[in-house]
Amino acid sequence: MVSGLFKWFSVAVLPLVLAAPVRGDLHPLYISVTELKHNPKDKILEVSCKMFTNDLETALEKMSGKPVDLAAAKDKAATDKLIEAYVEKHLRLKLDGKPAVLHFVGSEKENDGTWSYFQVNDVPALKRIDAVDELLYDSFNQQINIMHVTVGGERKSTRLDFPEAGASFAF
Repeated sequence: MVSGLFKWFSVAVLPLVLAAPVRGDLHPLYISVTELKHNPKDKILEVSCKMFTNDLETALEKMSGKPVDLAAAKDKAATDKLIEAYVEKHLRLKLDGKPAVLHFVGSEKENDGTWSYFQVNDVPALKRIDAVDELLYDSFNQQINIMHVTVGGERKSTRLDFPEAGASFAF
């Protein structure tokens, strides 16, 4: 699913990014991907977020006031708590008009990205999702957040460019 986007990104966009001049701490692209998938069998909404690890570390350091190194985390439980708090603050969902509670499932580092996983329980059916996705907006005003939502086998996507944060999906 999301890997297809990153394959497209690596073929279509990455060569342009690598060809651009890089100065010091200039970061040419700030992007995250959030995937929402309704699982009617288990009555849950599965939520996964992928952010570049160095960008997530910057945001977590800003939030906690302490250095964060997700690759060399001595206390994964503590860094997971930071990730959980950060995502819950910056990704808010309403399902059929009712605020959703995200339950943290875990996180993992994959290459230069970090995935965080959540679920919303007791979602037997779903007709509308309203989202506010401000992931990394507090750290980068060039941030782009891509959202993919799948309900009943139908997939819809949107792109949110800073400062735009709201998106709605009807099924």
